Formats: sequence, structure tokens, C-alpha cells
Amino acid sequence: MNISTWQAELSVDSRCELGEGPQWHASSGRLYWCDILGKRLHWHSPATAESGHYLLDQKVSLAAPLDNGGLLLVGEHSLTRFEPDSGTATHFADFEADNPVTRSNDARVDRHGSLWLSSMGKQAEPNAGSLYRLHRGKLEKLRTGLTIPNALCFSPNGAAAYFTDTPTGMVMRWALDDQGWPIDDPVPFADFSNHTGNPDGAVMDSQGCLWLALWGAGQVVRLNAQGQVIGRIDLPTSQPSCPAFAGADLKTLFITTAQEGFTPDQLAQEPDAGALFSVQLDIAGLAEPPLRLT
Repeated sequence: MNISTWQAELSVDSRCELGEGPQWHASSGRLYWCDILGKRLHWHSPATAESGHYLLDQKVSLAAPLDNGGLLLVGEHSLTRFEPDSGTATHFADFEADNPVTRSNDARVDRHGSLWLSSMGKQAEPNAGSLYRLHRGKLEKLRTGLTIPNALCFSPNGAAAYFTDTPTGMVMRWALDDQGWPIDDPVPFADFSNHTGNPDGAVMDSQGCLWLALWGAGQVVRLNAQGQVIGRIDLPTSQPSCPAFAGADLKTLFITTAQEGFTPDQLAQEPDAGALFSVQLDIAGLAEPPLRLT
């Protein structure tokens, strides 16, 4: 099979310890992403090339745009409404607040404007994580016994969700009903258990193909509807964590990276680890709806 290849370029030298959760906020023209371990929320405006960050009081893994303005921060022990203009944060709901072992991890808004979000052990404790759906303000648990839940994304028609428990190397496909709730059990979609690198964050494009970060491999791969690799982006750093489409035409793929666990020698070999990278594509992303809380 012919595999298309691209080379990612440095976009913002954010030097995150654990960059994660890139999310395009179309109404403000900003891409937001998090340094989970550094407790920072970063932003970048592709149109103006401006960028900056906010300091946070907890580990946050996603800033989801809300349909009535502002952001919902997915944090290690709470969900918080955040107003970027003023920096005001307002508690919305607890999130595993009674469990000191876990923090939030991957999250993404589905086709119905609901938020899927996951937890994991702060030391990646086996089976400590869970998967939830926040639907119209009510948080419901979908799955438990996960270690590092990742790769949350959704088919263009909303009929399927995708996710992985990273240590398994297996990306799963989960059929959804017309309200976006899971049907039956998830089934295997793509197997990376014998591949260099582990499946991490993912996003869907407008053609129904899934772009998957391979942590440890320095790659983001594009998978077709059959789970076959049909494209590859190479990065100059080994720990890409999650991709997201952004920009007015949704043809720029941004990729967060990390330097988590690096020794000084590794940092010297990968000086851009933790930065935000980008690739210009002739493939458009899939516009994601803002989060509805009511």
C-alpha cells in the first residue's frame, strides 16, 4: 500500500513536560492545549502567530470550547468553567475528587456536543482509570479498569467512537446509538501491539480517517476505515501525544509533544521535545461542535 508521508515543523516552542489535549476553538480563532504536569493552559492563534499561556491550580488535560462562550477545563479532580478574557475560573463539577490516585487524561467532544473524558493513575497504575461521558451536564461512567485511556474520537456520522487503552496497543471501535451512547461491546479496530510506539491521542478528518499519535515512535499515522495505515507524519521528537485540526479551513494539523521522563541526555538529543508542531495538509479536518452543558 502506498503511504503518504509528511514532515512536522516546529510551531510553538512551548516546551511542555506533558503536552496534551489540543483543541481548536473556532469562535476565538485559537488552538488551546495543556501541559498536564506543568499545570499550564497554552494558546496559539494561527492567523496572527501570537501565543501565550495561563497558569492553573491543578493538572488539566483539555480545554473544551462551550457553546455559550468560555471553556470547560477537564482537571485532575474537577471540571471548571474558565473565561480566557478575564482568567476567571468557576467550579462546575467534581471529577474523581475522592480518588487521590487518579487524574484526568484524554477527552474530546462528540458529534452531539457531549464530552467524553477519561481518568488514569498518576503513576499509570494498572486498571485505575475510567471512561466517562458528560451529557447535558450529567457525568456518567462508561467503562472502568483502564490503565491509560486515549485516542478518543468519533466517526463523521456519529455512529462510532474510537479509543485505546494505550498499554494494550489496540485501538477499539465502539458502535453508538442515535443519542451517542455505546451499543454492545467495543471491537478491535487497529492493532499496534507489535509496532514501535504506543497509541496515544487521535482525531478524525472529514474523510473518515483517523490520525493517531504513536508515543515513543515520533510519528502520527493516518488510518483508513479498515484500520490500515495510509499516511505518516514524522516528528523530530519521540513523544507525540495528540493531533488536532485547526485554522479557518481546518487544514493545519497541530501535534502536541512531551518530554516526560527524559534524561538530560535525551533532552540534548531532542531539544524541541514538548513543543507544538504543525503540518499543512490538503485534507480538511472535521469540525467539532462546542460542548453543551444543558
